[in-house]
Amino acid sequence: MTQDNNSSRQLDLVNQFSNSLPMHKVLFAILVLASISCLGKGDRPNFVIIMADDMGLSDLGCYGGEIATPHLDQLAQNGLRFTHLYNNNMCTVTRAALLTGIYHTISFRKKGINPRCATLAETLVANGYTTRMSGKWHLAEIEDKNQWPCQRGFEEFYGTIYGACSFFAPASLKRNNEDASKDFEKPGYYYTDAISKNAAEMIALSPKNKPLLMYVAYTSPHWPLHALKEDIDKYQGRYAKGWDVLRNERYQRMLQLGIISTDMQLSPRNPLVPRWEDAKSPEWQQRRMEVYAAQIDRMDQGIGRIINSLKNSGRYDNTVIMFLIDNGGCHVEYTTTRTGPYLPEKTRGGKPVKAGNINGLMPGPENTYQSYGYGWANASNTPFRLYKQFCHEGGIRTPLIVHWPAGLKTKPGSIIREVGHVFDIMPTCLELAGVKALPQLNGKKTYSQNGRSLAPIFQGKQRKPHPVLYWDHSQGAAIRKNGWKLVRAGRRKANWELYKIDEDQVELKNLATKYPDKVEILAAEWTAWRARTRAMK
Repeated sequence: MTQDNNSSRQLDLVNQFSNSLPMHKVLFAILVLASISCLGKGDRPNFVIIMADDMGLSDLGCYGGEIATPHLDQLAQNGLRFTHLYNNNMCTVTRAALLTGIYHTISFRKKGINPRCATLAETLVANGYTTRMSGKWHLAEIEDKNQWPCQRGFEEFYGTIYGACSFFAPASLKRNNEDASKDFEKPGYYYTDAISKNAAEMIALSPKNKPLLMYVAYTSPHWPLHALKEDIDKYQGRYAKGWDVLRNERYQRMLQLGIISTDMQLSPRNPLVPRWEDAKSPEWQQRRMEVYAAQIDRMDQGIGRIINSLKNSGRYDNTVIMFLIDNGGCHVEYTTTRTGPYLPEKTRGGKPVKAGNINGLMPGPENTYQSYGYGWANASNTPFRLYKQFCHEGGIRTPLIVHWPAGLKTKPGSIIREVGHVFDIMPTCLELAGVKALPQLNGKKTYSQNGRSLAPIFQGKQRKPHPVLYWDHSQGAAIRKNGWKLVRAGRRKANWELYKIDEDQVELKNLATKYPDKVEILAAEWTAWRARTRAMK
């Protein structure tokens, strides 16, 4: 499209709006369209944001793991690896912060995104970007279509509304706003493959004259433990030595790779995890980790497919690929009594689904529904303590890989130790795209972003750090400020723990009794933040 044709189309849109919208919305539309006309088309980067589900810091090969992730390893080798990137401690709240650049205590409302928080997709599509999504949404009730992806800025969507589902018959599967359950009736359907396939196709079919936002949200390796036999077979016997040996092996590789520093000890085995020698049903325990590894392996294969689509479409060099995770490894032991709309009663072939971590019932096939549990999640989160749902480092500190051939000015393979947060992703994209945050949404003033752009780091510079970071969700609460971290594990009655987090990253030396005044000051600041932000409707 030429500049004259583009301007003509924008005028047509303004005229259309003026006949159907209130004057304040017409003025806003004019401002947005004017900003589009001022932006050049050729230099703005594409963005591919890939999020995995429930993984620890040490699972990827390039972070010290033994799981085969060659495509992610290659991105890391030619890009950046962040070692101090924080998320929130669970799926939904991390996604709300990722897509808005705003603390979830503001951006996550009524199981969806606060209507006064503009999403990355809404902002970029208003500024000339094509926006696509493939995968897990988990930011809406199934009945609330106003909060589905296509109503929050994505022009095309394939994926699930629910936060968990069978990998062979994913509940709540949609294409745009329509049911897509017939997809998984086809032989050989596997949700991770479908997410990858649709993302690759969306990239290939997107207009070549417009920059692209592609958000890929895998459910892998979130429970249930579902994987293809060919992938499980790759890991047969790999975990026979158990989780204690695995933690030590990963810890040593992380030291060798420089992911962790030599002053970081390996945390003690979680007290709820037995010694491997005392674990019941060792063959079943091994299979749980084999399937978990297979899920990640398959996801990496799909990421390779997405990378090939970027190359074939000519977008690869000027695409910022960012891979991250929503929270740490998940310790949950899936029970036989747990139910939900995500759990099918029968397989596609009519066999009953046997749900729960049943000793001796090998996970992987469609008729099982299990999780990998405390012991292996403890290994995923090496060297840290605790898990998803908690705000200790094991629950909130996971990888970020950034790859951008045309834009990174750093040494390939660099390890970045600056502290960041998942809500930094949106401000980063906006800065690189030359786009400002939307001042209004649906006639209401939007909330300001809490995140800070990572773009200076991409240029080999230091950025102004966050003076303070806060967390509050599920089993965890924390504040990190001036080298201190105040954190508690459990609901409101739990005791605060205090750590010099720059010196004690594994959180082994609780200083709460030694510095009670510091605990009181930080706790008061956290309480004030929580009250202030949760009041922002």
